[in-house]
This record gives sequence, structure tokens and C-alpha cells, in this order.
Amino acid sequence: MTKRILLVEDEKPLCLLYEEELRGEGYEITAVTDAEAALAALREGSFDLIVTDIRMPGKNGIELITEIMGLRKDIPIIINSAYQSYKEDFMTWAADAYVVKSASLEELKARIKQLLGE
Repeated sequence: MTKRILLVEDEKPLCLLYEEELRGEGYEITAVTDAEAALAALREGSFDLIVTDIRMPGKNGIELITEIMGLRKDIPIIINSAYQSYKEDFMTWAADAYVVKSASLEELKARIKQLLGE
């Protein structure tokens, strides 16, 4: 069965890149650009994993993770951020993995496979 990933990324070009790359890996992707849309998608559908940015307009990724934990504790969450500094923030520890954005998506893909037990 195809694994479903909720992708939360406010930068449109990056969102499209991740969506294309992850679809190429065989995942079904729902891409949204902010926390509110992510919460709405979570209420409407089921997902096997969530990939979220931290810095976004409106609610940030940490606030989003806190709300997700209140709704669904069973979905693994990967923080995908350009900012290494947040890795030390204990609020990010609720996530199952923390990946620093880079030109290569290999680390992100590897963490997704690991968390989905593939």
C-alpha cells in the first residue's frame, strides 16, 4: 500500500521540489504551505508521516507539532529546516527526526524510509 506523506513547506519552489522527489520515491504526497492547512488536511485524511518546516508565516513548525501531538500521537514527524540552531531547542524533541535542508534530499529520503520501516 502506498504510504501517504503530509508535506508542510511555505516556500513554493521547495515545496514543488520535495513533492516531485518524494512522488518519485513512490509516496502519495499532500503538500500544504502553512500550519492551518496542515491541520485541516490532518482532520480530513490519514497520513503515515509528516514532514514540516519550522519557520513559516502564522504558526511555526513547533506550534504545529504541538497541535499535531494533541490530535495524533501515532504519526512520525520529521522537521526539515534550514536552521541547524533549532535542533538544540527542546521543543523540537517531540519530532521523530530533524533534517537540515540541503541541496541533496538523500538524508530526508533516508529518514523517511527509516521512520516508515521500509
